[in-house]
Amino acid sequence: MKIVDLSLPIDDRAFEVHKVAIERVSHRAGVEKFNRLILGKTLAGKIKYLLGRRILKKEDLPDEEFLSLEIVHSPVHIGTHLDYSFHYGSKSEGRAAKTAEDIPLDYCYQAGVKLDLTHKKPDETVKAADIEEALAKINYKLKTLDIVLLQTGADKLHGSAKYFSDYPGIDISAIDYLLDRGVKIFGVDTMGIDRPYRFMLKEFLEKKAPQALYPAHFYGRKREFIHIERLANLDKLPAVGFKVICFPVRIKNTGAAWSRVVAIL
Repeated sequence: MKIVDLSLPIDDRAFEVHKVAIERVSHRAGVEKFNRLILGKTLAGKIKYLLGRRILKKEDLPDEEFLSLEIVHSPVHIGTHLDYSFHYGSKSEGRAAKTAEDIPLDYCYQAGVKLDLTHKKPDETVKAADIEEALAKINYKLKTLDIVLLQTGADKLHGSAKYFSDYPGIDISAIDYLLDRGVKIFGVDTMGIDRPYRFMLKEFLEKKAPQALYPAHFYGRKREFIHIERLANLDKLPAVGFKVICFPVRIKNTGAAWSRVVAIL
């Protein structure tokens, strides 16, 4: 058995559109933080802390170190994650949209299929015909609950501004093609399933065309689907013959949730 990591990290050093910050409290600084938190629960304790009172001293601990602590301030759309219908709109298929914690876990451990779409260029979209052609090349017919991974190669740009501007989007026809064949989850190695912002906004402003903005995402209001964004290392996978695990982290009332997505060969 071989496990391939298909996930990108939450990295506060990488280029991102939204702010990401990771507060790192070291082992030694943790001693002081512990005292500040415990004594800070009451006004009397705060005064004692300011006057130098300490409940715990570094000399009381092995190696004079406490526990480390990292506090992550990040949108749920940073790092590899699953999007569900609440992200797309308040309703899906005429019903209240579902949040990421509602994603059925049995959908998240299924046979995987990788389709090579590395020939698609930025500002292009992956259409149903592209999916059909890619399947024909590997002589595979989709099965119900297959997790389909669309490889564009854009993950190699992660950490740079080009990661947000140089990748193809997914056409609604491709989403229909997958859903009509029983696929519940599909994934991309791009930062999103729609074309990059620069192309959508340009078309919107020039043509006054609202339909140019996030058509793939907004389609989730009409048909319910789950997709994975920010996959990586799809080039390390065969076309078929592997399982995908993509269980979402349980976060209350969010349209997306992080996942450590892996493939088992």
